[in-house]
Amino acid sequence: MGVVVALAIYTLVISVYWRKYILLLVTAFSLGCIGYTQACDFVFTRVLQPHQRIRIEVLLGMKEDPAGAGYNVNQARIAIGSGRFFGKGYLKGTQTKLQFVPEQDTDFIFCTVGEEWGFVGSVGVLLVYLFFILRLIGIAERQRNISTQIYAYSVASIFLFHLIINVGMVLGLLPVIGIPLPFFSYGGSSLWGFTLLLFILLRLDAARMEQLN
Repeated sequence: MGVVVALAIYTLVISVYWRKYILLLVTAFSLGCIGYTQACDFVFTRVLQPHQRIRIEVLLGMKEDPAGAGYNVNQARIAIGSGRFFGKGYLKGTQTKLQFVPEQDTDFIFCTVGEEWGFVGSVGVLLVYLFFILRLIGIAERQRNISTQIYAYSVASIFLFHLIINVGMVLGLLPVIGIPLPFFSYGGSSLWGFTLLLFILLRLDAARMEQLN
């Protein structure tokens, strides 16, 4: 670390003396990478709770826990895989209907779609979400007020973030953090939250139309 700091100071002096500001950017990027690696280790060992660390270790293959932290993800992947291309049919999924998948009405509801409707149904749901998010981006693009535009992009980002995290954790690509699928997962608080975000955006867009008229 001492050598790295010394090289960073030397590069900083050279960049200022010779006015090579690209070296300053390289130095800042290098220090940022070093700080990021140190921060990751600190957060993983000191900040995260034990059950959160286990979930990340299971995700990265550092630890096997099929009956504990990895149970939900394993059962969800089995359910999605058993649906194959066209699925088993509506209400005919064995993994979900026999309650092998915990939290299948909330965080892991996407595995129900994968088992009952297969690859075709899963892609269809994702395409609907894609159209919905693109529609939000279109609303954001046509706003003339910068505050409204920022809010519209924020709403689109929230929906996209929830979609990626929820589907990713069901497929075992991301850690399980309990994020619902918008307008799909069971839960009153999430439904109210997403609805309010969307209705506020629609009201702001309607106000723009009224000003144009």
